[in-house]
Amino acid sequence: MKKIFIYSLMSLFIILTSCTDLDLVPKDSTTPDVFFEDETAYRAFIAKVYAGLAVTGQDGPAGEADISSLDEGFSNYLRQYWQFQEVTTDEAVIGWGDEGLPDLHNHTWTSANQFVRAMYYRIFFQVSMANEFIRESTDDKLSARDVSAAVQSDVKAYRAEARFLRALSYWHGIDLFGKIPFYTEESSVGSEAPSQADRVTVFNFIESELNAIENDMVAAGEQEYGRASQAALWALQAKLYLNAGVYTGTERYSECIAACNKIINSGAFSLEETYQNLFMADNHKSNELIFSIPFDGESTQTWGGMTYLTHAPIGGSMDENPEQFGVNGGWGGLRTTSALVNLFPDETGDIDERAIFYTDGQNKEIEDISSFNDGYAVPKYVNVTSEGEIGSDLTHIDTDFPMFRLADIYLMYAEAVVRGGTGGDLATAVGYINQLRERAYNNDSGNIAAGDLTLEFILDERGREMYWEGHRRTDLIRYNLFTENGVWPWKGGVAEGTTTESFRNLLPIPFAELLANTKLSQNSGY
Repeated sequence: MKKIFIYSLMSLFIILTSCTDLDLVPKDSTTPDVFFEDETAYRAFIAKVYAGLAVTGQDGPAGEADISSLDEGFSNYLRQYWQFQEVTTDEAVIGWGDEGLPDLHNHTWTSANQFVRAMYYRIFFQVSMANEFIRESTDDKLSARDVSAAVQSDVKAYRAEARFLRALSYWHGIDLFGKIPFYTEESSVGSEAPSQADRVTVFNFIESELNAIENDMVAAGEQEYGRASQAALWALQAKLYLNAGVYTGTERYSECIAACNKIINSGAFSLEETYQNLFMADNHKSNELIFSIPFDGESTQTWGGMTYLTHAPIGGSMDENPEQFGVNGGWGGLRTTSALVNLFPDETGDIDERAIFYTDGQNKEIEDISSFNDGYAVPKYVNVTSEGEIGSDLTHIDTDFPMFRLADIYLMYAEAVVRGGTGGDLATAVGYINQLRERAYNNDSGNIAAGDLTLEFILDERGREMYWEGHRRTDLIRYNLFTENGVWPWKGGVAEGTTTESFRNLLPIPFAELLANTKLSQNSGY
């Protein structure tokens, strides 16, 4: 059943918080041995590690926040990850003037930016929670606590998933920040501040961890909804290898193809028939989704995540009937630039149904970012089911966030083949791309031939297929188009757009962390 695993057991979890050495300490005097007297606590604990991607504290939508020192709604993991992957690119702008927010599209962020700080803290809060679960779930500790054989079997899978979730956040860490604090369950809690590791070191750790846990993960397609399976692991491997040249200087395209093939050949996934269904309130039914962040209007009430991604793109004349989007009103913030719109053959969706733009009363070109009417709105995510039913709550959203899905695997396979990877072939790559385009065009009129499958085409196709799904910044950096070579409207704070400094391919280490941990050094340029 949808989302029961992730959130129904959160109340059993001991409240933990991050501290200056980026690890976890209990807020009360409860010891781990006391906490784990109840065997269901293991399931509750791993549920909280998953929930850290979606919610911001123990009492949603606000209250008993996981992260202090900034607005709780701003601290949401998905909200900040999405903003850095999308608002910094050609795919999104936001009209709000919160301190530090305009800096994202303007490429003027500093080490004091509160959104940079929120993303950084969230990554390492996740790492710390995963570390703590791994520490407390060793065979020796399970035996000493006389945990039943059935629960020990479950915990083996939970432990692998905790390592996967830690690897996921460490990937986000090296992708966004480059060199980062690095610590594992072997690090003593509160002993000393962690040392900084370079991208290659952390990359190698992620790679080794994913290889080590692969056989302990639930088989592809057999996982409880909301949990990671072997397919989620393979998808993370594919992402890691596709971008290995950026992270390590060594290309790993053949390994990317191998990971994609494992997912495709598992037979556990298939393309959704209708593109829009992937982003609706019952998208948990889709066989295309490999790994999602679940949301539920009743049990995941948060001002970040899908609540943000559904309300913030609604404004202007859309507010005359917000229930068509399954909400009680828009927030009038997010829109897109003409650069994204221009990737499509038309803006209506009549030719390519992936063009989900709201144009009534909206100007295609942006003269004033603060005006919601400048820039087309993008109601890609809606709180309405594929059957037309409104979600369980008009404020908080039932739609899940599709972190990894099969279409992305097809696109990564094709790019890795065109970039020279072995283990795949061009004809198969063209076939995968044409499956996406046949769905988008509702026929084969958009099909391409082998000669059309260039790297430029693939980047544009990724824009058409994957926009607003949290991939664009990483894609543009891989293509060397994010800073000094790419231009789009209002990049750099200029209406026509301008290039920016290459050091902005990485975010800065927050200034407060440099003061708290003298082992850290700042990224070049900040």
